Amino acid sequence: MEHADTGIAFDVVADRPWVTIVWNDPVNLMSYVAFVFRTYFGYPEEKANSLMMAVHHEGRAVVSSGGREEMERHVQAMHDYGLWATVGKDEA
Repeated sequence: MEHADTGIAFDVVADRPWVTIVWNDPVNLMSYVAFVFRTYFGYPEEKANSLMMAVHHEGRAVVSSGGREEMERHVQAMHDYGLWATVGKDEA
């Protein structure tokens, strides 16, 4: 992009949002993980099951994105439910 007044070119890079990642674990049942996604995030059953299957088959799933503080609250909530979760930067 070029600034109109100066003719100087510069790049505009959007800041990547933070994400909450839930990881697969050997403890929690798949049905419980889907229940947590429905209960805490309010996801409909289909989305909760899809995210749960991603956790199960891919080892992880991004379950929410936004500001860092909000994602940290989500991670703490996942821990309170007994799930393994971390905060990270969106890879997209």
